[in-house]
Amino acid sequence: MAYQTTNPYTNEVVKTYEDATPEYVEESLAKAQKLYLKWRNDPVSSRIPVLHKLAQIFRDETDSLAKVLTVDMGKLIGEAKGEVILCAMIADYYADHAEELLKPRTIESIAGEAQLENHPLGVMMAVEPWNFPYYQMMRIFAPNFAVGDPIVYKHAAITPASALAFEDAVRRAGAPEGALTNLFLSYDQVSDVVADKRVQGVALTGSERGGVAVAKVAGEHLKKTTMELGGVDAFIVAHDANMTDVKNIAPRARLYNAGQVCTSSKRFIVTENNYDEFLASLKDAFSSVKMGDPMDPSTTLAPMNSKRAKEKLQAQVDEAIAGGATAYYVHEPIDDDGQFFMPTILTNITKDNPAYGKEMFGPVAQVYKVKDDDAAIALANDADYGLGGIVFAGTAEYGAELASRIETGMVFVNTFFSSLPELEFGGVKKSGFGRELGHSGIFSFVNQELVVKRDHPNEDETGGLVLAHKF
Repeated sequence: MAYQTTNPYTNEVVKTYEDATPEYVEESLAKAQKLYLKWRNDPVSSRIPVLHKLAQIFRDETDSLAKVLTVDMGKLIGEAKGEVILCAMIADYYADHAEELLKPRTIESIAGEAQLENHPLGVMMAVEPWNFPYYQMMRIFAPNFAVGDPIVYKHAAITPASALAFEDAVRRAGAPEGALTNLFLSYDQVSDVVADKRVQGVALTGSERGGVAVAKVAGEHLKKTTMELGGVDAFIVAHDANMTDVKNIAPRARLYNAGQVCTSSKRFIVTENNYDEFLASLKDAFSSVKMGDPMDPSTTLAPMNSKRAKEKLQAQVDEAIAGGATAYYVHEPIDDDGQFFMPTILTNITKDNPAYGKEMFGPVAQVYKVKDDDAAIALANDADYGLGGIVFAGTAEYGAELASRIETGMVFVNTFFSSLPELEFGGVKKSGFGRELGHSGIFSFVNQELVVKRDHPNEDETGGLVLAHKF
């Protein structure tokens, strides 16, 4: 694959990068393994200052780091700055909490004085996507750096400048050589790195297809994995929802980052008493977006990340309409050569339509009418994916009841979806497995080593030696 930055607003090829040589890959893995062997015996506290310094770099250099994102994949400059600040928050969160989270846990046992110790697992491989180039890396790097797991990573081919900027920030924060290494890898090289005996775990965020390919290699070599894949997240408008709030949040839930978010709302499931009002308000919001230079703070909808992504989404929309869906609204074309996709609302999508249950990664909303709240839940669960979701209901309590019935990893009630350091992130079904961020995220790649000690063997009837002989 070609690692190349092509500005999706100007279509300018900014820079092309060479693939990593086999020699550099081997050198990187060797350095990472050497560092792991050192970190295995170092306290968590020895790594905390680097995370605080990294957070400070992201805060001090917000504007310049954000610009890299905007040029690489077209993100609105305001949204890019928000991503940079979120990265700083994640780094500080694990700097502040890692020691407490990773301290040994005492276990009461007749076997002796037992405790569960949290040690590094080893070198990790990360495969990360283009839509949030820094954030995706930070939510893997920060907790695992605190643990003591060195990381080599393959970033998306269209965001190489972001990959290098993140690596450079980590280096300038004082991380030792081998702690984090960017590798511009071919697909074959990814498989080789995953298979390498020094690599103990693989974290991937990306498409279902990419997840299956990497998980297959990891499974063949018995490597621990976490997978955060696609989503067709439901936005449920219950019968008693506050429509003023719904109208405010729904367009943002679909158009944020030009709709290129795994957890963005892709299926709007609306009870029949609210359906007409909802459709009209969504059309008004979609028609009022301002497409233009993502560096301009007044622009409200960015171009898509690439010409290829735009063409794929258009093919999906065309297929849906050919299959019987209604194009309730399509934004008027604009006079701009950037990779803009005109915001679109699709209705009347039946179960036999090719679009049913499929992820559309861009500013396209699928809107479904249902009889009542029970029907809304049934439709939300009729999907192969289960990453996130939003529920709007008359009260938070009733909304939470509905949320608990959805087969998904995360649900936000009467509010916009959020990603914060303290909130676990992950899904179920074909949306993947494992969790990142929060308390759970730091344990994804940890060797939880049980240590049991006694002054003398226990030969009691209830002791371990006797039980061992019996079995």
